[in-house]
Amino acid sequence: MIHPTAIIEPGAMVDPTASVGAFSIIGPQVQICPGVKIGPHVVVDGNTKIGANTQICQFASIGAPPQDLSYRGEDTRVEIGQGCLIREYVTIHRGTVRGKGATTIGPGCYLMAYCHVAHDCDLGEGVIMANSAHLGGHIEIGKKAILGGIVAVHQFVRVGEYALVGGVSGVAKDVPPYTLASGSRIYLYGLNEVGLRRNGFSSQTIRTLKRAFKIAMRSSLRVHDAVEKIREEMSDTPEALIFAEFLATSKRGPARVSLSRHAFRTN
Repeated sequence: MIHPTAIIEPGAMVDPTASVGAFSIIGPQVQICPGVKIGPHVVVDGNTKIGANTQICQFASIGAPPQDLSYRGEDTRVEIGQGCLIREYVTIHRGTVRGKGATTIGPGCYLMAYCHVAHDCDLGEGVIMANSAHLGGHIEIGKKAILGGIVAVHQFVRVGEYALVGGVSGVAKDVPPYTLASGSRIYLYGLNEVGLRRNGFSSQTIRTLKRAFKIAMRSSLRVHDAVEKIREEMSDTPEALIFAEFLATSKRGPARVSLSRHAFRTN
C-alpha cells in the first residue's frame, strides 16, 4: 500500500490499510489512520493526524509551519477528521501558540483544488470550500457551510453553520448561520433557503429563521435588543437561538444587509 518511492520517516504511524502514493513524504510526527488514501507528490509534515478514510490528492501540502511572523517552531498541530476529501494543491498549515495551537478540519469536509487553510482555523463537519477559496488565520467555519470559488476570508472572521458565501467574495465581517452572502465587500442577501431544505430543515423552522433574520437585519433594533427579542419570542426553535447567539458573540460584527433589489440567486 506504500509506493516504493514514497518516504515514510522514522516515527510516523501509518496504518497498514492506508496507502501512500509515489514520491510522497510523511514526516516523523504524522499519524495516518485506517483507510486513508494519499496520492503522489503529497507532503504531510509536523504533528498531524489524518482521520480514517480521508483522501488527499496529488501535490497537497498538509501540516507545514504557519505563515505567521511570531512562529518560532513550537510543536503545534493539524487534525483532519474522517472521511474528508482534499484535492490537488490544497495547503493546510498547523496552528500557533498565540491561537488554539491547532488547525482542525471536521469530518466529511471537501476542500477543492488550490484551497488554503491557514493556522488556527477550525472547520466544522461537512464544510465545502470550492476551488481557490482561501482562509486567513484564526477563522471558524460552521458545519455544512459552503464557500464558493475564489473566496477570501479575513483572519478572525466566523462563518456560521449552513451559510453559503458566493464565489469571488471578500469576507471581512462575520456571516451569520443559515444565511446567503456575497460580494467583494460581503453583504447578506437573506436565508440560504435552498441549502436549508436540502439539509432537511422544516418549513416551520425556515419561516422562524426568516423572522429572526428580519428582526436582526432589517429592523431598527440594535443588535443587543434584536438578540433579546429573538431569544424571547423564538425560544422553542433551537436554530433561532443559534442565530441569536452567533450575533451576540460576534467580535468583528455581522456583514451588512444588501439594499439592492436584485436578490442573490442560486440554481
